[in-house]
Amino acid sequence: MTLLRAVTTVGSFTLLSRITGFLRDILTASFLGAGASADAFLVALQFPNLFRRLFAEGAFSAGFVPIFAKLVERDGLAQAKNFADDAASMLAAILALFCTLMIVIMPLVIGVIAPGFGNVPGQLERTAELARLTFPYLFFISLVSLQSGVLNALSRFAAAAATPIVFNLTIVAFLLASIPLKADTAVFMAIGVSASGLLQFLWLAHHCRSAGMAISYRRPRLTPEVKDLLRRMLPVAFGAGIYQLNLLANNIIATFVSVGAVSWLYFADRVNQLPLGVVGVAVGVALLPLLARQIQAGDNDAAQANQNRAIEVSLLLTVPAAAGICVLAGPIAATLFERGAFQVADREAVASALMMFSLGLPAFVLNKALTPGFFSRQDTLMPVKISALALIANVAVSLVLMRILGHAGIALSTSISGWLNAGLLGFVLYRRGHFTPDARLLDRLPRLLAATAIMIVALIVGRVLVPVLALTPVFGDDVTAAGPESLRVLALTSLIVLGAVVFLVAVVVLRAASMSDFTSLRRRA
Repeated sequence: MTLLRAVTTVGSFTLLSRITGFLRDILTASFLGAGASADAFLVALQFPNLFRRLFAEGAFSAGFVPIFAKLVERDGLAQAKNFADDAASMLAAILALFCTLMIVIMPLVIGVIAPGFGNVPGQLERTAELARLTFPYLFFISLVSLQSGVLNALSRFAAAAATPIVFNLTIVAFLLASIPLKADTAVFMAIGVSASGLLQFLWLAHHCRSAGMAISYRRPRLTPEVKDLLRRMLPVAFGAGIYQLNLLANNIIATFVSVGAVSWLYFADRVNQLPLGVVGVAVGVALLPLLARQIQAGDNDAAQANQNRAIEVSLLLTVPAAAGICVLAGPIAATLFERGAFQVADREAVASALMMFSLGLPAFVLNKALTPGFFSRQDTLMPVKISALALIANVAVSLVLMRILGHAGIALSTSISGWLNAGLLGFVLYRRGHFTPDARLLDRLPRLLAATAIMIVALIVGRVLVPVLALTPVFGDDVTAAGPESLRVLALTSLIVLGAVVFLVAVVVLRAASMSDFTSLRRRA
């Protein structure tokens, strides 16, 4: 399986998961709005996800996949499965204790992570109630991460990439069920979060069994391989913890900005996460096991080539995406969210944050493409040091910019720290001789920037023409509500298609990419 085909497989399912995620977010915005109730639910949703990213996606995958892949190559599937069983048993025991403790002390924890909620009567108590309902999700989704690591190491990417779809559809189902029952929608959605974790666990258990890797749970044992896993996880967990502290710091600061700031940043980040998830997660998931196998086999030239291609694919897809999101931030916010309890002021606030988040989009994806260059060589410490520096920069810049730009300043500081992180990762890999930009990458990058500039001009012209041709402010303005929903959808779709066509033509004419590149992107693994 080639890197590009693996990226396409993961990216395709991730795209579908992001689409269902948008459905979830649209319904959330419509029924909860962007006020105190939405803030409470979103903090309760993000809290278990913080630990998921800390332990499961980052640290566990970075430690587990190289060991599992090495055992498959060296000792065979049986020995690799034995290691997976031991790792799963240890992980389940730790998670059970941790989740129980957190549920008990949840009111105290919410007071720390959302201190600004104390200024709104009942907000801390409401958030703690919802967080207790969502936190069991962490137990199941962390085990899902282990199952995903097993399947990814065996080059079976599709099932694991589809799990977020289960997450989104389950929450949507619980939200819709609350309406005819006239129940508390936020409470139903919080229960749906934990239910989705169980369903994802069962989904991947089935696929692991089909692959001959059904995970068995037994009394936890601290075997040499499990000790090695824990040793590798600790620095990555610390590094992931730094990144999550980054997000947590943003939320803490946002709770002091105003009611609704947490929601505005969340909805803006969710839009920005579409290309980040589709490209960044796909590149990272596909690249890590590939580099690990090639480096284990001593094929450093192939590893260098794949590192360059990963960066090239990342930039080819995210630079125009970032530019398009920045130019169309207002129309996107109006089309996706402005309905029901979500008002004009909310749309403008989300749009301003989205513009700032989009500036860092290529950097966030480059981070996903560069960190496997460290993890595949079993260096988990250097990314931690770089993340720590980026965290300090983010907090410092956020505290300055929030006084000038409000919640949008928090989004801008996140983008600045993302570029700092990506730049330092690339610089260290270059100094170590693990990454050298090849002639193809250096030749195509300025051509890509030129093609993006042409697309930006086309989008600006198109956005100016939309209200003229429609004879109405389709996407609204600072004080005017957006036009009919069907017209918004049609206009935004037309602008996106215009930007995509102009960019593709410019890319081919300027030779920033070839038609064969786009043809291979359509191939499925």
